[in-house]
Amino acid sequence: MVIGSRSKERAAEACEEICKRWPERDLTLEAGDNSRAAAAEIVIVATPWDAAALTVASVAQRLTGKVVISMANALAKVGDEFEPLVPPRGSVAAHVQSAAPGAMVAAAFHHLPAKALANLNTPIDADVLVCSDHVTAFERTAELVELIPNLRPLNAGSLSNAAPIEAVTAVLLQLNVRYKTRAAVRLTGIELPGK
Repeated sequence: MVIGSRSKERAAEACEEICKRWPERDLTLEAGDNSRAAAAEIVIVATPWDAAALTVASVAQRLTGKVVISMANALAKVGDEFEPLVPPRGSVAAHVQSAAPGAMVAAAFHHLPAKALANLNTPIDADVLVCSDHVTAFERTAELVELIPNLRPLNAGSLSNAAPIEAVTAVLLQLNVRYKTRAAVRLTGIELPGK
């Protein structure tokens, strides 16, 4: 379930649009408010970076003991360049963790181009760097990542590592603009057991 800043009506419209876009897929989507989203087993925070912690704080009691995935990047466009910002606690993910101290926050999906991720018909060949202070949060996030063809979850350490991972997204965006592409991160030299 995804926590976001959309109204229930806009969420219902988004669900309808997604189902129309891929009629051949059996997609079970339901619109709901943030409180309903917080009732899910795994919660993804899909808000602008500056709303992530505030949104999570509004449902923090419902997130205790749950995996919460923060995927926001604190960035600003200054002229033609993207610049990373330093949010409270050093990263959006750490700020989300402080807003819901009983949750198990993982930082993930920062480097995936949004348009490419939204296109279910075209696989993305990329690694997803996952940071968390909770083993369970990493494991559950990795399971989710592995459901998406050609994505590989990599354990990038504790939540303190989310800051540089979030920040490097500014570089990727700049490369995508400059070279008119949808570049993603793929690290070489890492062999995962059983893969």
